[in-house]
Amino acid sequence: MADKKVMLTQEGYDKLVDKLNFLKSVRRIEVAERLKAAIALGDLSENSEYVDAKNEQGFLEGEIMDLEAQIHNSVIIHEEATDVVSLGSTVKILFPNGDEDTYMIVGSTEADPDENRISDESPIGAALLGQKAGSTVQVHAPAGVLQYKVLEIIHA
Repeated sequence: MADKKVMLTQEGYDKLVDKLNFLKSVRRIEVAERLKAAIALGDLSENSEYVDAKNEQGFLEGEIMDLEAQIHNSVIIHEEATDVVSLGSTVKILFPNGDEDTYMIVGSTEADPDENRISDESPIGAALLGQKAGSTVQVHAPAGVLQYKVLEIIHA
C-alpha cells in the first residue's frame, strides 16, 4: 500500500518539522526523566506513575512516527498566480446570507477553520477548486444546498 501524499504549504511543513524537533529534543527527555523517577519508586507491578509514564512514552513515540511519516510523504504546495482556485489559493467568497470572508485552500492536514484555512477535501473547499472569480458554486450541506460566490482570488 502506497503512503498517501500529504499536501502542505511551506508554513505547514515548517510547523510539522518544528513540532517533531520539539517532541524529539524536549518531550522525549521529559518523559524519560518521568520514567526514571517512577522506576526509582520501586515495585513496578503496582506503580501507577510508571504505568502512566509508559503510556505517555508510547503515545509520544506514536506521535513522532506519525509526524515523521507526514513529513516524509509531504508535497509542498505553491500558490500559482492563475485565474482559477487551486490548492494554496486564497479566495474571497460571498456567503448565502450576504457575508463575505476570505479562506486559504489547504490540504486536510493543515485545515483550521479558526485561521480561515479550509481543506480541499471539505465540501466548500472541493466545490471552490477550479472555479474562477465571479462563478457561483453549490455546496451540499446538512441544511440543504447552499450557493457561494467566488468574489476574488487573492495572490500574495
